[in-house]
Amino acid sequence: MRRRSRLAQLEGSPLPGKGEPVPLEGLTRQVLDDARALSALQDPASGGPVHTFFLEPVPPWRLSGSRDELLSAMSNLANNAVRYTPAGGTIRLAWSRPDAEHVVFAVQDSGPGIAPEHLPRLSERFYRVDRSRSRETGGTGLGLAITKHVMQRHGGQLRIDSTLGQGSVFMLSFPFSRVVPL
Repeated sequence: MRRRSRLAQLEGSPLPGKGEPVPLEGLTRQVLDDARALSALQDPASGGPVHTFFLEPVPPWRLSGSRDELLSAMSNLANNAVRYTPAGGTIRLAWSRPDAEHVVFAVQDSGPGIAPEHLPRLSERFYRVDRSRSRETGGTGLGLAITKHVMQRHGGQLRIDSTLGQGSVFMLSFPFSRVVPL
């Protein structure tokens, strides 16, 4: 029997409720640790990450929703930053509250950036900006589609800002109603 894809599993499952709130600190630390490990794999001889990572202070909040889905969405953004940012580049993870109604998790990289004509299609299934580069870095072309779907399931959205030659910022914007202070 074939295993269902992660996207198919999400589409066929009930929406995540408020459930057990997930501490942002632990979730964000796991995303950072996993991204550092992936970065180190890009040059095993270095013994450490080939990127410089910055983690902004994490608010003392918990986020209501599915821990596995939240981790999947956040990790996808951080892992993509590692895969598409050249060695020696920087990756910044940060939480912010841009207004009273939203809380945002952002992954900013110093990668090559993405041309404006590609931005609207990035979260489509199997869409690739550069097919040859995608083969080099691995992946299925479903990561951002899954991330977008997770955000929709949590009442939020995936936003992307990018400038060629200056890097990208991928953001997960959640409704502040999902935040539970510690």
